[in-house]
Amino acid sequence: MLATAPSSLPSAPPEIPSLATTADASADAILVAASARAASEHLPYAGSLTPQEAWALASAGAALIIDVRTSEEYKYVGHVPGSPLVQWQTGPALAKNPRFAKELASKAGKDEVILLLCRSGKRSAAAAEAATRAGFSRVFNIREGFEGDITSDGQRGSAGGWRFHGLPWVQD
Repeated sequence: MLATAPSSLPSAPPEIPSLATTADASADAILVAASARAASEHLPYAGSLTPQEAWALASAGAALIIDVRTSEEYKYVGHVPGSPLVQWQTGPALAKNPRFAKELASKAGKDEVILLLCRSGKRSAAAAEAATRAGFSRVFNIREGFEGDITSDGQRGSAGGWRFHGLPWVQD
């Protein structure tokens, strides 16, 4: 009699999530964390993100970054590649742009995930609040902004911000 080993058919391999599923789960986790910040900080918009979280969402195609600085800042200081400009304030007096909500609607739908970016995160927070009041339901502020907070010596760029973290940017 010939002894044989018991038949051991390989079991089906564990299902490996596709890249899209993994990216979706990662994007969802980032958005959940950003929304939790909104709740804990009593923000009047969907949430706030770090520059790194914002880049992860945008590069995965899960969100649109919209720059709300002035056209001069956008052009001469630099901007995130592919980010449209919708000025929150305009002119030398930095008057509020009365067409902000309309211009924003021309760039993104009211239910899209929109990430607003300014110089330090303050104007984009005000713009996020206004966009939410205008009916945009998934507007997030990018903390630290493009250049970060001003330092004690009056400079920007060395205390946080998009560029400080080495994220992609271009200059016209």
